[in-house]
Amino acid sequence: MSKLEFRLPLGVVSQSDIIRLSRELAAVDEFFIAAKARAAGTPVTPPRLTRLLDEISKENQLNLLQANHRQSLAQQLDKLKGSAPTIQISFAAEPPSKFLERILAWLRENIHQHALVQVGLQPSIAAGCVLRTPNKVFDMSLRAHLDKEKAYLVELIKGAVSRGGSQ
Repeated sequence: MSKLEFRLPLGVVSQSDIIRLSRELAAVDEFFIAAKARAAGTPVTPPRLTRLLDEISKENQLNLLQANHRQSLAQQLDKLKGSAPTIQISFAAEPPSKFLERILAWLRENIHQHALVQVGLQPSIAAGCVLRTPNKVFDMSLRAHLDKEKAYLVELIKGAVSRGGSQ
């Protein structure tokens, strides 16, 4: 499987999802290694796959029962840990998961197919968001907009106060 063929489902949002998937995949691999060492006829309970590991294996047409498929997925996840472009977006409140999926879908379609998002909370931004890349910050918050228009707002308030006092 080449780097370009590997697809991430929209449920994989952040680096922590990649790390969690790697740990879960390692547990599945350890289960199969332990199962080989057990005596025949010994009952075994396989680990349950999370929805995310199931999605990523289906998306990439991988059969996790096969060692080479598990190894291939582990290699891809390891590559992503160090190389996936991550964009940090801070919101005033926790965004709904559907909203994050839409942002992630757009980023993966228009920026990079393996883009990840790190969500932060910053109540001081009031509304909107602050987007950070490794070399640029885009402040699209209400706070930043009001700061830019501060002189105009002061003018409006002075005008309203002076008109209100003369009536």
